[in-house]
Amino acid sequence: MAIMTYVDAIRDAQRQEMLRDPNVFLAGEDIALMGSSFGQTAGLYAEFGAERVWDTPISEGQIVSLGVGAAAMGLRPVLSLDFCDFLGCCFDEILNQAAKMTYMLNGQTSLPLVIRANLGGEIGAAAQHSQCLEALFTHIPGLKVVASSGPRLAKGLLAQAIRDDNPVMCFEHKGLNGMSEEVPEGEYVVPFGKAEVRREGGDVTILTWSKMLHKCLAAAATLADEGIGAEVIDLVSLCPLDMDAVLGSVCKTGRVVIAHEAVETGGFGGEIAARLADEAFDYLDAPVKRVGSPFTPVPFSSALERNYQPSEGKVVAAVKSLFA
Repeated sequence: MAIMTYVDAIRDAQRQEMLRDPNVFLAGEDIALMGSSFGQTAGLYAEFGAERVWDTPISEGQIVSLGVGAAAMGLRPVLSLDFCDFLGCCFDEILNQAAKMTYMLNGQTSLPLVIRANLGGEIGAAAQHSQCLEALFTHIPGLKVVASSGPRLAKGLLAQAIRDDNPVMCFEHKGLNGMSEEVPEGEYVVPFGKAEVRREGGDVTILTWSKMLHKCLAAAATLADEGIGAEVIDLVSLCPLDMDAVLGSVCKTGRVVIAHEAVETGGFGGEIAARLADEAFDYLDAPVKRVGSPFTPVPFSSALERNYQPSEGKVVAAVKSLFA
């Protein structure tokens, strides 16, 4: 084990997989000479050279088109998009090419493509650089979608994504970049479709992912002081989703809050709530409660952004409402 920051862990996952498999290469804006906007590829150009670490034009459509073609021909591209907001610029390539190619070619080719995209606010980057858009991609058959909540998961999920023969969207929260924790050294993978129980409790289930996990853990600590035992589950993988873990916890506690930083309207929390209504209705003692951001663009002002984002206090209030 070694102490790594979130950025270090992402870089280490790429390095380990590049050492393991010569078909893995990186492509994106400023990832070679600058090491990317947040440093996740720093030093890899010097180690692996221009054939495996490519600086691209500022064109997300071109980056993903390059990746789709390379993956279809047997390589394993890892594409870096600094901000998930600009996935809109390459949405057709993801929606109609990457996600569907294996199906439309009757399995004659696989598509081992990884798209790394930074999401989330808290750095004052305003409306076009702060969104959480993971729900858009959970709606597309053919894609896998994961969201890490810390360095260990960032490394393990990215390594697993690189080894997967399907297109994977790896969402990384830029607000976690400075977070440090113990991470396994060397090769390390985290399987998709396996949620993690981060805190056990018997009164209410809190379901979350990405950076919102840490606010939910803080909320659970506050609730414990008031006699409410909250079980906090980090979903880790949104597609595939570990419904067995979700149902096991909800059927035990009878109450559930789903918390995510993304806009509440149309967020992935609504999909989970619908599944719970269908599969766990008889076990619910209260309506499913969601906590998310309001239906507005992310504000630039730091004060407004802090109020805009879901907070520990909002999670606490949501849980208490289930006992009213």
